[in-house]
Amino acid sequence: QEKKIFTVQGPYPIIRRLLRARGWVERKLPRMGRQLEQHCGDQNKQQLQTGPSNGGGRQREEEEQCDEDPDSIHDLMSYLVRDQLPNFIWTNFLEAVDCQLLQEDSVVNHHARVDAFTTKEGLCLSLQNLPWIEQADPNTFFPRCYRLGTMDDREAFIEDFRLTAARSLLKLALEEAGDRPVRTEQVPNSAKGAGWHRSHISHPKHSTARPGSPLYPELVEEALEVCKQHLDVLQHQDIDRSTPSPCRTCIDWDRFLQQYYRVAHEGAGLVLTRQQRKQCQNLLQSLAEKLPQLDMEGKLNVWILKPGAESQGRGIICMMRLEEMLQLAWSCTAPSVQVGRWVVQKYVERLLTIFGTKFDIRQWFVVTDWKPLTVWFYRDCYLRFCSRPFSLHHLERARHLCNVSVQKWYKTSPDQDPRVPPDKIWSNEQFQEYLAQLGQADAWHQVLVPGMKAAILNTLRSARDRVRFRKGNFELYGADFLVGEDCQPWLLEINSCPTMSPSSAVTRRLCANVQRDTLRLVLDRKDNPTCSIGAFELIYKE
Repeated sequence: QEKKIFTVQGPYPIIRRLLRARGWVERKLPRMGRQLEQHCGDQNKQQLQTGPSNGGGRQREEEEQCDEDPDSIHDLMSYLVRDQLPNFIWTNFLEAVDCQLLQEDSVVNHHARVDAFTTKEGLCLSLQNLPWIEQADPNTFFPRCYRLGTMDDREAFIEDFRLTAARSLLKLALEEAGDRPVRTEQVPNSAKGAGWHRSHISHPKHSTARPGSPLYPELVEEALEVCKQHLDVLQHQDIDRSTPSPCRTCIDWDRFLQQYYRVAHEGAGLVLTRQQRKQCQNLLQSLAEKLPQLDMEGKLNVWILKPGAESQGRGIICMMRLEEMLQLAWSCTAPSVQVGRWVVQKYVERLLTIFGTKFDIRQWFVVTDWKPLTVWFYRDCYLRFCSRPFSLHHLERARHLCNVSVQKWYKTSPDQDPRVPPDKIWSNEQFQEYLAQLGQADAWHQVLVPGMKAAILNTLRSARDRVRFRKGNFELYGADFLVGEDCQPWLLEINSCPTMSPSSAVTRRLCANVQRDTLRLVLDRKDNPTCSIGAFELIYKE
């Protein structure tokens, strides 16, 4: 009569415990007990064979389920409501919900068709359309991204890669003052046959060209001409839509890129005159006013290739050669990925590191309604570290993918700074203390948090017409952000089912808190609008 019957699908013992504490009764699904018993047996067997894992928090939560007394009052009550439909459903995926369980006023923790912004392909498409929906530029918070399965996007990516190579060449040329040549360190011989992953790439070094190393005196001139034409297009794009693309010039792009690779990656020399130096400086300064990502994109033209609908870092590869990226996207090297469903995104080369290590931020938020759009931002979040020091010398996953599901397979490398936490997790409070030590105490509240909020809201606005919402439902999301050298947050992706399985003391506390506060927000607040909602704050309601 009080409509307090719930169903939980998935590993959410905290949700189950909190609902029971509120007087709710669980309607258990058929065969759930047998599945749980089998799961617990497998877990115990694994523990006997391998010993305790570093996911102790998850293990303890699952043990709570396994150790539950079958004769408890909760099981008795569950038996009594076995024929009743649940009023509240918390599940991993919306597809797992049997439509026959839904009542008109049932509350479910998911909306339909959110793949418009929770898949890499959907997010890419939605944010491409953002300027047509809102007065916002996705290039200010989302690294440039293209869907390689569509011809228009593929051609746009090729043009972007070429233009980025030309800008990168100007940056490399400016590394050496005056008329002296600039060159980059020679790639080790072992890397030249390393295949598409290019796992050994060298950083540019300040030094003169080696005797006998090839010089490309025309290369800087060509790059200058391309960038001048691009700047002209950017300055007149609202006036003359028929302006030809700077990449459709008489330049032999195959030759240009091969020579650029030799300069940027293999140590070939590059001559820059004083006049060209001044031209490079002026041109890059003018381009920076038009291109929000000019600074973060670096000099090596690294891109990151991602399967369009995968999660947890599956299939993601860092690359820096155009022909190899296009070849991989249409090859059969990743059989789990549908051909043509790759997205390619500009890698943030100039990012903030902590103790020389790459990290990202997992930031939660809840959407309680889509009409009117209502968004709640969680004030607590956590950082995820890589297992090895950041370097563009090497592009392997252990240095560049912060996902816990990826990093759990790697041991911390000997050259890792000992100050990086062993469990590779920090709270946002620890991050704020670190920023204060850098003299950036205000960056969290004045740059990072406002930037993350704006990115989330713009993303939701770009996708809302494609979402199929159901009144009364809600959804908890996990957004992942990188941080640039200037503390600017860059949105990477949004997850529709963020993990609640703790991998550290920090995530054990925060994951429990966000589940508690989500129930306060979507259940308790209905009966008591002034009740505590913990760390949630309303950041938008139409």
